[in-house]
Amino acid sequence: MTSDKLSRRGLLHAGGGLLAAGTAAALPASGAWAAPAPAQRPDRAATTDGSTSGGAGLPTRNPLVAQRADPFITRPVSGMYYLTGSVPEYDRIVVRGASTLDGLASARERTVWRRPTSGRMGGYIWAPELHRIDGRWYIYFAAGDSDQPFRIRTYVLESAAADPRADAWVLRGQVTTAWDTFTLDATTFVHRDVRYFLWAQSEPGIATNSNLYIAEMASPLAIKGDPVRIAVPTLSWEVQGFRVNEGPAVLVRNGRVFVTFSASATDHRYCMGLLTADENADLLDARSWTKSPQPVFGTNENTRRYGPGHNSFTVADDGETDVLVYHARDYRDITGDPLFDPNRHTRVQRLYWNADGTPSFGVPVGDGGTVLRLSPMDAPGAYVRHFGYLLRVEGNVREVADSQFRLVPGFSGAGRVALQSVNFPDRYARVDGTVLRVDPYEDSDAYASAASFVQVRGLADRRATSLRLSDDADVYVTHDGNGRLTVGRPGNRRVDRERATFRISPDPAD
Repeated sequence: MTSDKLSRRGLLHAGGGLLAAGTAAALPASGAWAAPAPAQRPDRAATTDGSTSGGAGLPTRNPLVAQRADPFITRPVSGMYYLTGSVPEYDRIVVRGASTLDGLASARERTVWRRPTSGRMGGYIWAPELHRIDGRWYIYFAAGDSDQPFRIRTYVLESAAADPRADAWVLRGQVTTAWDTFTLDATTFVHRDVRYFLWAQSEPGIATNSNLYIAEMASPLAIKGDPVRIAVPTLSWEVQGFRVNEGPAVLVRNGRVFVTFSASATDHRYCMGLLTADENADLLDARSWTKSPQPVFGTNENTRRYGPGHNSFTVADDGETDVLVYHARDYRDITGDPLFDPNRHTRVQRLYWNADGTPSFGVPVGDGGTVLRLSPMDAPGAYVRHFGYLLRVEGNVREVADSQFRLVPGFSGAGRVALQSVNFPDRYARVDGTVLRVDPYEDSDAYASAASFVQVRGLADRRATSLRLSDDADVYVTHDGNGRLTVGRPGNRRVDRERATFRISPDPAD
């Protein structure tokens, strides 16, 4: 056994995965992609924290920003992204800006407002959101009072400056609603030339901690008309610890208005749900909204992401690819009140779309480099996925995480790669006879050989890639044309070489 094998297996056995830093070194000089790919380009190689900025410019660093809960990242404004969120001290509002999403990680953060030392708004400061409306900036945030920190109400700041980091913010006061009760997590959006306000509140007479409400806005500072209740926590996953619907975020796509929201206590039980309305419906009619019966995003023990939620949406650096922004912890057990555990970190990952136009969130992605999907050339629009741990080729994969992988250093020596499952990161693609499976790592020569491949330029297209078996230069991973992934000798026929050639799309750009 070589020292390379020993060090690789020792790392896996100790940590259950591979650092993305090794990915660039593992790929051969004749790697497959002509387009920039962070796993291949030496000048864009992953660092030890797993950070890159590849594909359409979506960072793979995880987290993007530590200890920033309830994260809100704007879409680019004059070429700049801006990020705000709750700080662990709950005492101030911060904003950072950068020209790329990845740049937010190291951008200087500025405090734009601090709570007063006493009285109104002198308590907890929660969940700020930053919005550009009619040439001005607005921050909607929740604040308690100094003597009653949980007497949470919604307030708004306004700035006429072009840069929201500038010292130009003016407090405009409370956004009043129908009841003077616990109110938080306000957001705003425009649809069909109407600006709406969407928020969470405790309504008198309803035995919940918070429900979701929508109203039209008279101005960026006030609503008009009566609030419309569109969601109440009643399902089992919404009432764990607390009866909560909060943290709404809006995305209008594919003929529908989608509202994600968060539910239950802020520990590992925290999760995200989804409301949907037709884009032509009256959004102020509660009957227009349908709640999905199951959560769309939640804790994943395999990736070690706990309590994901309070999300927002932005786009990748290409200006088109939808990006999910959220917070999550990387451990389950918390001492004391989870609200005061500081390690809810800001994370980003691609938001996918199903063939029927509905969003596909996948799982909260764990540590590592660029997330990839593989599509054989003979089946455009279909992807390699695992089902029952057997690798297949399918179209319209709704369980998007089953089709996500990482190329990491192989186990049988230099110049080899392994294909790691994203949602089962302890499993790697392995040849088993004539089929491929994703099986747990084993510290053996047999596993090392069966789970290691040589990545070469595509047999049918040099811009794509082919995966050759590590111990047989003539045998490749191939699609049999009937949805099965197998191995074989492609020969010289064009159709056979296409079946052994895969387009690898780096997340987020397919």
